[in-house]
Amino acid sequence: MKRNEPVTHVMTKDPITVHHGDHISTARQLMRDHGVHHLPVVSGRDLIGMISSSDILRVSFGDAFNTDERAVDATLDHTMTIEQLMHANPATVSLHGSVRDAAQVLAEGDFHAVAVVDGKELAGIVTSTDLIHYLLSL
Repeated sequence: MKRNEPVTHVMTKDPITVHHGDHISTARQLMRDHGVHHLPVVSGRDLIGMISSSDILRVSFGDAFNTDERAVDATLDHTMTIEQLMHANPATVSLHGSVRDAAQVLAEGDFHAVAVVDGKELAGIVTSTDLIHYLLSL
């Protein structure tokens, strides 16, 4: 791995996001529609959290019993909020950081995505899959 390769070379710019006031069903639908497993949670353009498909699966027992997705969504939307489910203050990497910085954060955490920020503002996202693709391209 090139030690100082900019994180911008591997990050997804303008990632799919969910607003902190959205319903959990919105996050589930965005993940399905876009084939992603992690959504940065924003307030305006500022990153305030991260939610993963694993977070949602943990609380949506209906998925295990082939329950109608609308019933699962309705139950989740009426019992929890995005802010209750998300990981607040997620680990981040600076927009001016390196691929190595992102790899270090992912290696030390128990998650598979790290937000790239410019101050508090979301600039992108790097997943463990992005890093694998990067390594394969070397």
